Amino acid sequence: MTLPPATEYDVIVVGAGAGGLAAAIAAAHSGRSVLVLEAADVCGGATAWSGGWLWAPRSMLARGEGVDESIEDVKAYLRAALGADYDEERVDAFLVAAPQMVEFFHTQTALELIPGSKINDIYGTLPHAGTGNRSAAPKPIDARRLSPSVRRLLRGQLYETSFLGMGIMAGPDLGAFLSAARGSLRGIWHCAWRVGRHLIDLVVHRRGMQLVNGTALVGRLLQSAEDAGVHIRVSTPALRLTQDHDGRVTGVVARSADGEESLTARSGVVLAAGGFPHDVARRRERFPRTPTGSEHWTLAPETADGSGITLGESVGGVLRQQASAGAWCPVSLVPYRSGRVGVFPHIMDRAKPGSIGVVSTGERFVNEANGYFDYVAGMFRAAPENEPVQSWQIGDATFVRRFPLGMAKPRPVPLFPYLRSGYLVKAPTLRALAEKCGIDPAGLERTVAQFNLDARSGLDTRFGRGSTPFNRYGGDASYGPNPSLAPLEKGPFYGVRVLPGSFGTFAGLATDGRARVLDAKDRPIAGLYAVGADQANVMGGHYPAGGVNIGPALTFGYIAGRDLARTEAEAQR
Repeated sequence: MTLPPATEYDVIVVGAGAGGLAAAIAAAHSGRSVLVLEAADVCGGATAWSGGWLWAPRSMLARGEGVDESIEDVKAYLRAALGADYDEERVDAFLVAAPQMVEFFHTQTALELIPGSKINDIYGTLPHAGTGNRSAAPKPIDARRLSPSVRRLLRGQLYETSFLGMGIMAGPDLGAFLSAARGSLRGIWHCAWRVGRHLIDLVVHRRGMQLVNGTALVGRLLQSAEDAGVHIRVSTPALRLTQDHDGRVTGVVARSADGEESLTARSGVVLAAGGFPHDVARRRERFPRTPTGSEHWTLAPETADGSGITLGESVGGVLRQQASAGAWCPVSLVPYRSGRVGVFPHIMDRAKPGSIGVVSTGERFVNEANGYFDYVAGMFRAAPENEPVQSWQIGDATFVRRFPLGMAKPRPVPLFPYLRSGYLVKAPTLRALAEKCGIDPAGLERTVAQFNLDARSGLDTRFGRGSTPFNRYGGDASYGPNPSLAPLEKGPFYGVRVLPGSFGTFAGLATDGRARVLDAKDRPIAGLYAVGADQANVMGGHYPAGGVNIGPALTFGYIAGRDLARTEAEAQR
């Protein structure tokens, strides 16, 4: 006989992304009963569609690579990068707990991590900027090693960031795919092996089984949660919070297939529902140059609709915004013959030599090889006020055969599907391309002429592209004297329209260093925590390094889970 699900737990977590799962696992490892409620029918949130990198300085992985920097070094970089938005209490809490979080997950759960030995902080000219080993990534995993129940819960790879649905991991894996476009036999063999295995998996298992990036991270977290005894219920959105007479949060009312259900959380509730990137009203209020709220394209799942933040506000929580409300990412819209329109994130192509970004005046507006956040922030500033916020990423014939241009893949993948759909624009000359795209032709020709002079000299006189380790790592080491610069001179020329998008939101519920939600007077609301994108990001709306969404999400999830476990232990004494 199947027993009905329990209605009382020690901890209830609302949302099954990285932060929520981290909180659930940390609490369950301390012997607490934990329930995770997920509104979608699969788990992972935006994390499952991400690169999966987490920024977690001073970890055991860094020490294993011979890097043993002080906490003051990392603080110095963050002070310079965040400026007035530096929050001493929360930054300290994050930097102290991040190494503990990495060690806990790496040694006590199924979440194996690998060091980002070559991943640099974005602003290399700032004091104490990291040049490797402040980041980590999930170790790839064959989905056969996950339980059948975990495989059923796992959100699949985002098609736009895959090759035929197969994820490609940054580093040697990606490098091998790009070298195949240059005729490398080793690269061709690697690609043939990876793609061949993937096609067999599609036939046999009806899904890709080689998990990398965000899917590997979420798969490993879900397996860790199952191993720890965490209960996960999908398609069960939380509707409202319950409180006792003293205002302490005591549980959640959720909706399932059987109707509304009241669930008790003896220790507390953790909000981790993914922020508000799909909340059109909040976007209209808080995103720049988004007058209707619809001039924005996010990569987050539709269930990231602000519901977790609304729950927090309903009991006195406060939505806090600092430098930026959104975790910006430049995107392009991919039309399919079925009528579906995909959203592609421009992560890699911007830094490769032989491509530039311009607005309608034909002028460059940013160091294209800096972070994706900076690209969109620059687009907001540079796009003429009387026009939509947009830009074009442009490359020549040499570029498109060696590197991706948006979703268009390098050789041997043909370009005609992208040209036929209108995603990719092609013209024999720069002037003709400008006319097709609605760019000022004279402005584009003038910009490219100056850029080509700079590229040949190896010095970007306008924005300093290629001047930092972050820029150079994103380029191509085979180009000199600057791996991020190459002239655009061989026709035909190609362009992709780029729009403002996001991976999620930075604005969120105000919390303290223990991830407890604060009210308007900065007092903790008893029994309520927020992590992930439901929590105001510890970086204050800045993006100083890759992984500053997932790293803090896992760390504050770990902090919240441990704090809830201690709270329960104290209550029993």
